[in-house]
Amino acid sequence: MNLEDHAGDVVRKARLSVNASPEAAAQAASLSVAELSDFESNGTLAKAINYAALGKLVQLDAGKLEGLVKGWQPTPPDLGQWREIRQITTESEGMTVNAYVVWDEVNREAALFDTGFDAAPIFALIEENSLQLKHIFLTHGHSDHVAALGAIREKYPKVRMHSDLKGTPPEHRNRRNDFIMLGSLRISNRETPGHSEDGVTYVIGNFPEDGPFAAIVGDAIFAGSMGRGNQSWDLAKQKVRESIFNLPAETLLCPGHGPLTTIAQEKAHNPFF
Repeated sequence: MNLEDHAGDVVRKARLSVNASPEAAAQAASLSVAELSDFESNGTLAKAINYAALGKLVQLDAGKLEGLVKGWQPTPPDLGQWREIRQITTESEGMTVNAYVVWDEVNREAALFDTGFDAAPIFALIEENSLQLKHIFLTHGHSDHVAALGAIREKYPKVRMHSDLKGTPPEHRNRRNDFIMLGSLRISNRETPGHSEDGVTYVIGNFPEDGPFAAIVGDAIFAGSMGRGNQSWDLAKQKVRESIFNLPAETLLCPGHGPLTTIAQEKAHNPFF
């Protein structure tokens, strides 16, 4: 799976996050404004740039940005360590989004994290694996993440909802120190606003054979990038550091867009951090 954001996307996001003009960024990078525009559009460079000056201006790690330009991709994690978790990717009008199904391998109780655009592959996975869908956890309320929610709730009317969305009934609203048991798996939640006011990350533990944690992060962080700071860029970065990067290095990160990654890989390679 391709990265959600190429290096040019990352620079554009970072530039906008600090309100740097194209002219200032181009000068720092030793590019013309047209060359910077091309880079931000397609992620490729025809000549060397001044990573140090550009990174300082837009608050990106220069070495990590250079690695991204040169083609860094996360090493695909071996999902055999996490039994059982599946990524489901759906598409609409050129946009792809990830949902996740997690279940206890013994009692087959399952949870769905976000819905994506299309319920059909979710229904197929549940049937193929003889699962009992018990919970739906929403990372935030943006339309691409909840598009199939109506169809899923119609098919599974008794499923329990979990969300930080404003106006969510109290019985469906996440409480910070609560945890939900899914068979032997334990699911907790952490606030990760910034991209969205209702952003939340779900941390799953107690996988068989001491498998590492898995964190369903929505758009808080992507492999090599992060979601837009629609609410606040500073808050979005702060919450990633405080609520996600304090998990163990081997934790599986399951983003709303793009490939799976780990805490260790993002600390080592994500230019925003």
